[in-house]
Amino acid sequence: MTDRVLVADDDPDILSVVKVNFELEGFEVETAVDGEDALQKATAVPPNAIVLDIMMPRMDGLTALHRLRAQASTANIPIILLTARGLPEDRVRGLELGADDYITKPFDINELVARVSAVLRRTQAARDLSPLTGLPGNFRITREIEERIHEGRSFALVHGDLDNFKAFNDHYGFMRGDEVIRFCASCLTTAATTLGIEDPFIGHIGGDDFVAIIPAGMAEAYCKEVVERFDDGILDLYDTADALRGYIEVIDRRGERYAFPVVSLSLGVASTEVREMNTQWEASAVAVEMKEFAKKQPGSTYRIDRRLA
Repeated sequence: MTDRVLVADDDPDILSVVKVNFELEGFEVETAVDGEDALQKATAVPPNAIVLDIMMPRMDGLTALHRLRAQASTANIPIILLTARGLPEDRVRGLELGADDYITKPFDINELVARVSAVLRRTQAARDLSPLTGLPGNFRITREIEERIHEGRSFALVHGDLDNFKAFNDHYGFMRGDEVIRFCASCLTTAATTLGIEDPFIGHIGGDDFVAIIPAGMAEAYCKEVVERFDDGILDLYDTADALRGYIEVIDRRGERYAFPVVSLSLGVASTEVREMNTQWEASAVAVEMKEFAKKQPGSTYRIDRRLA
């Protein structure tokens, strides 16, 4: 998808030069002649990034910046300030109002394009991180799998899912549940470090679902390490009485009491060691299938696809 950039400046020559150069780099560009015009256009169709000149008629760039940050639809759009005012206090004021970057006139057009591109990359990366675990989400997960397939690299895709997590969450509350999610993420990342796995990728799909992408030859050792780490530490997140008993009791809406075992971790693995993976959909489907086989066994376990295609 093409990134849209809104450029606001009262100098038509600058607008023309910026528009041409950004379009040559593959951006879609919309221009505005002052802060009021920029505010209206950004509100109507929010762009991916905004370049704002500070000194403009009707509404200056700092006022426009303040109003853009105050509106829900434009509050998180990356904004780069462009101005002839290079005093430190001007830069500080702009950054305090929420600007993401600052470039002073006269500027190099290549530098401006590079800064906008860098801000967009940082913004995309930040949006794709799980606020709970700090791990990358679905966008990065998809890209990582597709890159390995495109490059013909050998890999194993591990899909992890917690068992009996809902009962734990209902019994102890979502804050304790979040601790289990973070603990699982730690097990996945620490296991890769312990085994000295090069270039591992650990992602958080959402909820209690995770993925790891590792070299195909390390799948067995990795899964074993993750499961052992998880089982060694999960009871620390239970109340002592529940941990000693080995289960928790949950009462349903009808008042009936049910016993749920300790939260466990099921891992399913798709590997290019036994079959060629042509798409990320194929790899994820096999990993999910293996994960479902693992979930049929009690406790934490893993299943690796060893079927020949």
